[in-house]
Amino acid sequence: MKKLFALVSLLVAVVMLFAACTPAPTPTPVAVTEEPPAPTEPPATEPPLPELGSLERPIKILFVPSVDNAAIVTGGEMLHQALHEATGYYFTVSVPTSYAATIEEMCASPDDTMGFIPGLGYALANQLCGVDVGAKAVRYGLEWYAAQFLVLRDSPYQTLADLNGKKWAYPDGASTSGYMYPLYMLQQAGVTPSETVEAGSHDAVVRAVYNGEVDFGTTFWSPANVTQGDGSVVSLGVTLGVDSLNEPDIPADLVESCAVSDDGKKVTCGTYEVRDARRNIRSEAPDVIQKVRILAVTTAIPNDTLSFGPEFPADVRQAILDALFAFATNDPEGFAEAFKSYSWTNVLPATDAEYDPIRFAIQAAGVSLENLP
Repeated sequence: MKKLFALVSLLVAVVMLFAACTPAPTPTPVAVTEEPPAPTEPPATEPPLPELGSLERPIKILFVPSVDNAAIVTGGEMLHQALHEATGYYFTVSVPTSYAATIEEMCASPDDTMGFIPGLGYALANQLCGVDVGAKAVRYGLEWYAAQFLVLRDSPYQTLADLNGKKWAYPDGASTSGYMYPLYMLQQAGVTPSETVEAGSHDAVVRAVYNGEVDFGTTFWSPANVTQGDGSVVSLGVTLGVDSLNEPDIPADLVESCAVSDDGKKVTCGTYEVRDARRNIRSEAPDVIQKVRILAVTTAIPNDTLSFGPEFPADVRQAILDALFAFATNDPEGFAEAFKSYSWTNVLPATDAEYDPIRFAIQAAGVSLENLP
């Protein structure tokens, strides 16, 4: 029995040894098919913008709503025509709803906007997004103007201190002459108005004072023109310089003679022609000088600007400036008519540094775009 068991064990061992030595069958290769990659869409590309100044992409001319909008647009279209003839560019003219809205649009559309904005608007826009000045206004030979405080002629107010606790109308919170410079002077005088009214334009401020709706109002002031013995007309600001700020109103003995000219274009008082904001309501209120007087004026303010969006193409900008300077030189009457609403009679190149006095006033008065009324 033991021999049989030993024999069986030997046979099992031999079979296992044989199985271990026999090579395993080669597996049949299985073909693997790779899925082709899914097709990819080419990245979307923005179509190129039309050329700036073309009919498809006109240059935007923006004006601040400082006076009557219809008159601004009429003059703007005259400017558009003159610039188009000189450059071949096309333009659109618009008057945003406020000074701040004009600044915001220039910053939001930085490569195709140009704006006729006052010094305060320029300084704020430059700080906000880099809007850059290109030119400045000249009014009857002056590169500066001022702000005036208006009251009824028969009111008891004689100094700024008398305005404490009184109702104040101003054009717009971003107006240099209508708000910021007067605000600074009121602060310096310790005056706090009881109520403020944003009238919307310089004309509306004069109207509010004229109608007795407010105690005082603030608007732009430009020195009167005076007819000389030889018939020539000279601005008091040219003959007297900044000293003309000491005598801002028409001489008292000429007030009763003030009247609107036969053609309706001027308010004259003897040899004086009124150039401040009061003249803007002469058609509806021909006795505006008899009813509204100037209480005080501010220090001199750098004139309004033509400024460009921060990404406006340099070559297009220069072509526009060249055309504007040529318009003023070659057709001064046409230029003055186009800018009648703003009283520009000429235009000159301007630099950013010229508006540093406004930056100082902004800082002193604590004014910013965020806290404009």
